Amino acid sequence: MVNDKVIKYYVGSVARTLLAFTFLFSGFVKAIDPVGTVYKIEDYLTAFGGIFTSWLSLATAAAVILILTEWTLGVMMLLNVRTQWTTWLALAFYVVMTPLTLYIALTDPITDCGCFGDALVITNWQTFFKNVVLLSLVIVLLFTKKHIPPTFVWWAELGVVVVALALAGGLMLYTHYHLPLIDFRPYKIGNNIPELMEIPEGAPTDEYAITLIYEKDGVEQEFTLQDYPRGDSSWRFVDQQSKLVKKGYEPPIHDFELVDYEGADVTYDLLEMDKVVLVVMYDLTKTDLSLLGKVVDLCLATEEQAVPVFILTSATDEQIWEFIEAHRDLLLANGLAANDPTLDPEEAAGFNDELLSHWRMLFLNADGIMLKTIVRANPGVFVIEKGTITDKYNIRNR
Repeated sequence: MVNDKVIKYYVGSVARTLLAFTFLFSGFVKAIDPVGTVYKIEDYLTAFGGIFTSWLSLATAAAVILILTEWTLGVMMLLNVRTQWTTWLALAFYVVMTPLTLYIALTDPITDCGCFGDALVITNWQTFFKNVVLLSLVIVLLFTKKHIPPTFVWWAELGVVVVALALAGGLMLYTHYHLPLIDFRPYKIGNNIPELMEIPEGAPTDEYAITLIYEKDGVEQEFTLQDYPRGDSSWRFVDQQSKLVKKGYEPPIHDFELVDYEGADVTYDLLEMDKVVLVVMYDLTKTDLSLLGKVVDLCLATEEQAVPVFILTSATDEQIWEFIEAHRDLLLANGLAANDPTLDPEEAAGFNDELLSHWRMLFLNADGIMLKTIVRANPGVFVIEKGTITDKYNIRNR
């Protein structure tokens, strides 16, 4: 007959292993894309609104703490390091996250929880049920942990924790200053943007419930498209409301749209070019200005090679001009008009104005979320050849 302690040992070990791999996977996919984790936390804080928007400056710190916690807990559980401690920490983690994800599932502030980064996108309800299962595993481990003896002596356990923290920290630093080691997003190198924007023939479309509101004798009443008072002049139409009841097919890339300084859509013009270099500066107020010189050098060098180059941003026209004026000396550094002895001051000023206008023409407007999805750098660069992404890098690596 199998000893009761042996059963509890194996049950606890299975629960511990499943929790360990979940924490490791979640921590790893966030660690290789820490900027994406910061963006997701910012999305949550913005969606919640109110006082939460004042916490946006804490998003980076929160992302680092979350990644280090998940990764280290995963390593400790997998290697059976201080299982007593890690169980209580995991319990505290899911006691907080489970009701939070229930609230998110009910209110649906954002569609993607981001719990597994871009590696595994699940709905808010799937996230909640996932946390319920994991909380159950923690409770199982809570009642069986005493039957799982430690594997290492204390100093070896300390070494495991230090190495785990160092690995996660080093991975985050590397990917922050470069780009994610693995790109799970639709804008990875080798993907063709037009192909990923296509909707297959016969794909399901969005379905809406249409409600028509009519008024008669001072009383409003709701009708459907099938039973509204067609042809009855005693009813007066008031309003029409539509509610999405079933989401149709959405292509992997559905928000790639570029608009020039005149407001014209130039998306497909760029996608048809033999080669175009696109610099992403999604938020000019958050752009690393220490790298602006590299952006200028890249733009000038690319134009000398007769290759089109553009700067993509979500900034308004006013913000773009303010940015250009604030950095006019750098942008005009290669114009040399101010120091050209053959030009009088008025001619030099006119020439410089033309150069600044040229810089303005290089800016294209795009959705900020889309730009943050394309490249995890501000500034970042990606190259398109006939619609296919052939290169992508952090500008600091140029």
